[in-house]
Amino acid sequence: MQDQDFARIGVRLFTEGLVGGNFGNMSRREGDGFVITGTGAYLDEPGDLIFAALEGPAPTGASSEYRVHQAVYCLSSHRAIVHAHPPHAVAASLVLDRVIPRDSEGEMLCPAIPVVGGAPGTQELADSVAAALGEGHLAIARGHGTFAAGKNLEEAYLYTSLAEHACRVIAYSGFFGGCNC
Repeated sequence: MQDQDFARIGVRLFTEGLVGGNFGNMSRREGDGFVITGTGAYLDEPGDLIFAALEGPAPTGASSEYRVHQAVYCLSSHRAIVHAHPPHAVAASLVLDRVIPRDSEGEMLCPAIPVVGGAPGTQELADSVAAALGEGHLAIARGHGTFAAGKNLEEAYLYTSLAEHACRVIAYSGFFGGCNC
């Protein structure tokens, strides 16, 4: 099954430099499960989506982060998830335990972005991201990337972009001698 929304959001993610190569994944809640991009899929041309159940093992070919998507959908009302690797957000996660946006949009939409632990593809990561997204729309996995959730892929993309913008502003403000992070 292919879907134009996935390709449209994937193009945005690539255009903004929020993903590179075949890194990242996306999913959307459907029926008693969710559809997710395949392992190794390029998000701007995601190809066939894979249906996964809300419980049990990943279907063949599903993204290695299916556990995170599965856990978030089980613990929240979110309908879509975008996992990206925005470079400024990843860098911030290496030195901060939470990101406090200093720009007006970040302060308004996401006043604190938690940084969570867990190795990529593990249940530990799934549990920590699901706990964070149960209370909000955005989390950064330390050294790995953002997980953003919302009512649709568009909203999840917006939060992904917001995280990178907020981290970029923090970094740039430090260049000008003003960061008290």
